[in-house]
Amino acid sequence: MTASLAIGDFSRATHLSVKTLRHYHRVGLLVPAEVDPGSGYRRYQADQIPTAQIIRRFRDLGMPLEDVGGVLGAPDVTARNERIAAHLARLEDDLAQTKAAVASLRDLLEAPAVAAITHRRDDPIAAAVVTEVVDLADLGPWFQGAVGELRATVDAQGVTAAGPPGCVVADAFFTDESGELTVFVPAAAPVRPVGRVAFRTLPAVELATIVHAGSHADIDRSYGSLASYVSTHALAVDGPIRERYLVDRHDTADESAWRTEIGWPVFHTGP
Repeated sequence: MTASLAIGDFSRATHLSVKTLRHYHRVGLLVPAEVDPGSGYRRYQADQIPTAQIIRRFRDLGMPLEDVGGVLGAPDVTARNERIAAHLARLEDDLAQTKAAVASLRDLLEAPAVAAITHRRDDPIAAAVVTEVVDLADLGPWFQGAVGELRATVDAQGVTAAGPPGCVVADAFFTDESGELTVFVPAAAPVRPVGRVAFRTLPAVELATIVHAGSHADIDRSYGSLASYVSTHALAVDGPIRERYLVDRHDTADESAWRTEIGWPVFHTGP
């Protein structure tokens, strides 16, 4: 029969505190071999030590207790490995985000040169559009779906795109994390409405613009530079931000090659 260990000895053997072992018992992750009905004392079998060591290593990797339980209770090796692989993929994603954040912070500390800011007037733009009120949490899937639908509709009707796609962003989207977005593709000819796609003319506007290079993970830096410039050199006016996607994910998967123009509405008062 396998040797029995008191909870204190099992704690020393596994480097899991008594408090932690009691918690694992409560949630059903590591159940003692015996529990004295009178005193409540817990005893473990020596052959439970490897299981405790596995749990400890998964927890060191940040795996949630529920997922650890899923790994331990997997019906076969394939299911177990799939759960482990899914967690490792999440760790890799987290690591990539951390590296990107660190690189962005280093750039901020080193105070790199600010991208050039220019002024221009956009004439009215005839465009195929999709307009909806969107929550910030839903932005990614909604935006990619809208752009894909616009491109497909324009192509299917044999209409030539008259410029890169863009988006008109209402102030509420920034201030309230929910607001109206109008994604558009300039069109050389009228586009018949289909599904969410409509055809309309965006009004003329004067803009101060900056081109953000790379991923949108740190696009707030370009927004900050543009806002500082506008507050100092131009008269900002009420009106939505305009973004134009000069090079985006539809052109290349290389995020470093992406180029996004941000336009801040202004009333130009000087050279």
